[in-house]
Amino acid sequence: MLETIDLSQKLGKPQYKRIMKDLTLRAAELQRKAREAKIPVMIVFEGWDAAGKGTMINRCILALDPRGFNVNPTNAPNDDERHRPFLWRFWTKSPEKGRIAIFDRSWYGRVLVERVDKLIDKDDWRRAYDEINQFERQLADDGTVIVKFFLHISKAEQKKRFKNLLGEKSTRWKVTKDDLKRHKQYEKYRKAIEGMLEKTSTSWAPWTVIPSHDRRFATVKVFSTIIEAIEPALDRPAAKSPAHKRVILPKMGKSFLDKIDTSLSLERKQYDKLIDSCQKRVNRLEYEIFLRRIPVVIVYEGWDAAGKGGNIRRLTQGLDPRGYEVSPIAAPNDVEKAHHYLWRFWVKMPKAGHITIFDRSWYGRVLVERVEGFCRDDEWKRAYREINEMEEQWNNFGAVIVKFWLHIDAEEQLRRFKDRQKTAYKKWKITDEDWRNREKWDQYKEAVDEMLFRTSTSYAPWTVVEANCKLYARVKALKTVVERLEERL
Repeated sequence: MLETIDLSQKLGKPQYKRIMKDLTLRAAELQRKAREAKIPVMIVFEGWDAAGKGTMINRCILALDPRGFNVNPTNAPNDDERHRPFLWRFWTKSPEKGRIAIFDRSWYGRVLVERVDKLIDKDDWRRAYDEINQFERQLADDGTVIVKFFLHISKAEQKKRFKNLLGEKSTRWKVTKDDLKRHKQYEKYRKAIEGMLEKTSTSWAPWTVIPSHDRRFATVKVFSTIIEAIEPALDRPAAKSPAHKRVILPKMGKSFLDKIDTSLSLERKQYDKLIDSCQKRVNRLEYEIFLRRIPVVIVYEGWDAAGKGGNIRRLTQGLDPRGYEVSPIAAPNDVEKAHHYLWRFWVKMPKAGHITIFDRSWYGRVLVERVEGFCRDDEWKRAYREINEMEEQWNNFGAVIVKFWLHIDAEEQLRRFKDRQKTAYKKWKITDEDWRNREKWDQYKEAVDEMLFRTSTSYAPWTVVEANCKLYARVKALKTVVERLEERL
């Protein structure tokens, strides 16, 4: 692929000045329009060492309002980043709607430096192609404009530039031992780069290879490409994205929830014995997963009044508070709404050796947001695939994912609602929204059935907990956590 790039292309200074005057004004105007239209933009700069990435980024940002962009230089991951999936640090830096995020190197280090220098296994960098494509497609589906550049120069040109930089005291620091090492590995990197371009140039996030021997020509090409990417996004209806299309899902079978025996129960004496045993075992396992650096994600979903809070309390009673965090998930705030809906869950991903317990979760997309009409049909239908991809990426990193649906029948829910209303210290638990949700029981049941059907996977299976008896539900949940952790250990 790279051998087809004409590196001899040049642009004279007068012509360059004339063209850039118009391109600079158009870029600034498009930034303002993208901000007004709440369109997020990601611009990725990859390229050979000394190809001019820093210079190109500087020329781009000089045309932009500094209040509307962030530049993210990507170096080797620090300790905190190494203890999470490799895409975590890029999800956390994905731009808010209306802002521009510029990356000086990016997630592609996974299939370049980490591949060539054998910092990761072959299976890891091969799998990374799919994970990267999923990451970019999810953002593009949500309306993000993604522009990716690879700045290309020949080995001879790179050698010449290194020599010039090393020849001046003021620029000598720019050339590192790693730069010179990679120069010697030019052909190995060329192979990795061509693999990257081939496997990750997609309709939603295509690569643009920039001939970079002549910096004036390269600058014009970069500006033109950015403008050509943003302009069509401004013309699209707000509900559309480049990858937007009608999502058709295969039909489901009969209701799974109808098969659940909610009458299962435990006597208090038996419960006290079992819960104590489970809590002690969980405490020991928490220490083991910390030593082995295994991240654990535990998700609680269920009907209103199904007992999620009490269940979580019994689980955490057996844990060291330094090793876990409980994340209660409510309606998204303004900052969270300005990002992809999965962003706020990636941000809360536990680092290796720690536990995060979600009291409700990303499944709100296919439950409350679906039933209440808080998102479009194509968005919640697409979410099944996006959720499965996210959980698979966490599993690939080594995370244990435990997901509970706490199931009670409609009669038991009504009994608990009435009990909350007449008990002074429980009144705060019952709201008008709970009663409204109850009126849509059948709609929520259909959504739950589909959620269980489409997102119970080998790496992140659902456990349905029969919860009419709170004692039985608490023991079953703790036993399941113990079994899943012991299986991994």
